[in-house]
Amino acid sequence: MELALPLALIFALISVCSTTSAHQNPEFAEAIEEHYLPTEEINVPNSLLTYIVRVEKSDEGGDSLRSKDLLAWYRSLLPSSLESDQNQRRVIFLYRNVMDGFAVEMTPEEAEALEEKEEVVSVRPERTYSLHTTHTPTFLGLQQGLGLWRNSDVGKGIIIGLLDTGITPDHPSFSDEGMPLPPAKWNGLCEFSGRRTCNNKLIGARNFVKNSNSSLPLDSFGHGTHTASTAAGRFVQGANVFGNANGTAVGMAPDAHLAMYKVCDLSGCLESAILAGMDTAIEDGVDVLSLSLGGPSLPFFDDSIALGAFRAIQKGIFVSCSAGNSGPAYATLSNEAPWILTVGASTIDRRILATAKLGNGQLFIGESIFQPHNFTPTLLPLVYAGANGNSSSTFCAPGSLKNVDVTGKVVLCEVGGFVRSIDKGQEVKNAGGIAMILMNSVIGDFNPFAEIHVLPATHVSYRAGLAIKSYINSTSTPTATILFGGTAIGSLFAPAVTSFSSRGPSFASPGILKPDIIGPGQNILAAWPVSLDNSVPSFNIISGTSMSCPHLAGIAALLKNSHPDWSPAAIKSAIVTSANTVNLGGNSILDQRLLPADVFATGAGHVNPLKANDPGLVYDLQPNDYIPYLCGLNYTDKEIGLILNQNVECSEVKTIPEAQLNYPSFSIRLGSTPQFYTRTLTNVGATNVTYFSEMDPPLGVGISISPAEITFTEVKQKVTYSVGFIPGDVKFRGNHTFSQGSIRWVSRKYSVSIPVAAVYL
Repeated sequence: MELALPLALIFALISVCSTTSAHQNPEFAEAIEEHYLPTEEINVPNSLLTYIVRVEKSDEGGDSLRSKDLLAWYRSLLPSSLESDQNQRRVIFLYRNVMDGFAVEMTPEEAEALEEKEEVVSVRPERTYSLHTTHTPTFLGLQQGLGLWRNSDVGKGIIIGLLDTGITPDHPSFSDEGMPLPPAKWNGLCEFSGRRTCNNKLIGARNFVKNSNSSLPLDSFGHGTHTASTAAGRFVQGANVFGNANGTAVGMAPDAHLAMYKVCDLSGCLESAILAGMDTAIEDGVDVLSLSLGGPSLPFFDDSIALGAFRAIQKGIFVSCSAGNSGPAYATLSNEAPWILTVGASTIDRRILATAKLGNGQLFIGESIFQPHNFTPTLLPLVYAGANGNSSSTFCAPGSLKNVDVTGKVVLCEVGGFVRSIDKGQEVKNAGGIAMILMNSVIGDFNPFAEIHVLPATHVSYRAGLAIKSYINSTSTPTATILFGGTAIGSLFAPAVTSFSSRGPSFASPGILKPDIIGPGQNILAAWPVSLDNSVPSFNIISGTSMSCPHLAGIAALLKNSHPDWSPAAIKSAIVTSANTVNLGGNSILDQRLLPADVFATGAGHVNPLKANDPGLVYDLQPNDYIPYLCGLNYTDKEIGLILNQNVECSEVKTIPEAQLNYPSFSIRLGSTPQFYTRTLTNVGATNVTYFSEMDPPLGVGISISPAEITFTEVKQKVTYSVGFIPGDVKFRGNHTFSQGSIRWVSRKYSVSIPVAAVYL
């Protein structure tokens, strides 16, 4: 079996919570579209680098050139050192949707020579990007035959394209039982054949990863299978991991079609493959793109994902991207472009309980997926691994406990030290320890994870860890055990922002509030290529904004099917303006400190699919509406042209500041001068309805709105209102560097809310 993996590799895959040339299945040698270049014939030295080359449009019109003509033209631009047929095969991808250009393998000297060509706009080495359920549909209010799942026909006819690590095509989450044929517009290919093949559910699968173990888009990693089933997995009964989180697994849009574009492997995701995947997905006719991967903040004209996403929205394709896993630090976002839905991660109300019980009677609730039924409730000797002062022992790093007496004991280890939790447990086990209590880091605080361990273990909060340390120091005979409680549902603290979820403000465009939204991203159960516990079908529980992104992609597919006339911006607005700002307990959404989460952590709040389906009003945008905004960022005409794929002269455009873009939020930098902006509302709800403005101003800021009430008499009617932000007495700001508020338009039925972030200068 191709997916039979050694146990060590399986555990390596579990720990991850985002190429270049494509490999071609010979069976599709004739059918494959022309601009997808096979690379079996290419034999290039390992010392070569892959470069992304952008070119001016051909005089003959790049869009009208056939791929073989386009390839001939691109090859004609290459330096003379590449004139031989063998060397010219170094061109590995042609791009005609996301940009005008190609990817080619060259030496730095050859790249320098190519850059001197008049037709060449830029040449630079590609970047490497990183990868950033049984219960979440219920948690989000999705029920069979009711509400949004009924109105959207559970996504039927919508195509979701994912750029990821590949897919496991024979997993029951991708069964096509009862699925209709793909839409007539579908133009994609499947590189699977034989027993593992595509069907009416998984309608396309492509591999753009160079030097892969397989030329097929198989998922030997797990990430792509997990995200694909989260977005659109079918109903699968009896899903669980080690007997926990048991239930019926299903994605957000279970009847939507899926197309997988493999652009990542264990080494990461290379830019040339990401561009090729987006380029092909646009050509294939997907409706929604989901990218659980990202890189550092970059200007939009130099951000390949932003470029590809703009081409996508020009075609009416909705794009959902993960915010990144670099929280809780501020300004750590990936995928900041305003035409992308940037998704942060939240907890859900399900926990897999494992309680640390101390000899003094104290109980500290933690989590663990591995829950042995025969573990003793008897108190055992307890020891802190870092008591010897060795930092590597503190983190239970491999080999660090050889000279520490842990035999027959429960061992307290700390998160961190660049050591995975599973490796910490393995070290404790190797040294003779019986169980492990894993103490969270200070930045993770009250946000422990449910993970698979190799011995009885629990992951507890940082505060719990401090209390356990204190207990150990208070007695000469500390004892502890772990009590396993299984799956518990109904935590009133959910949703909360996860500690790892990247925060705003946006570095590339501070005047656009990011992330836009948060969605389920911690301890998410979804399909997995291999069984971890000998159960069939196989599932796994992992965490990351990689998990929250496909939740929103699936929800966008539902909304697109329910409202086929909505633009990508209208869908985003519906999601943002209907978001929840309170948890299940009716209180403010919290962060990992159990303190109210701020707007740079939550964006508008937590996604509410049912309300998003009927938002009343939306803040709409068309692709060309971004031109005055981009000019306002002081990009050059050439740089903006790279984004829009058209000539732009900002001198002839009425530029606008960032906060003037008709975005469903405000992010303003406020000094001593009042600022005034406008927003335009589009009615997508009932007619003859009057809305009244309400506001919750940030600290020390006054807000004025004109007009204060608006009546909509027609569907699609547009009305513009103005907003003034007036600086108030600075003493009301206290020591805050920023504050937040909201603006709402309220009728008898609707409440259309946008968040406001005010950074004080």
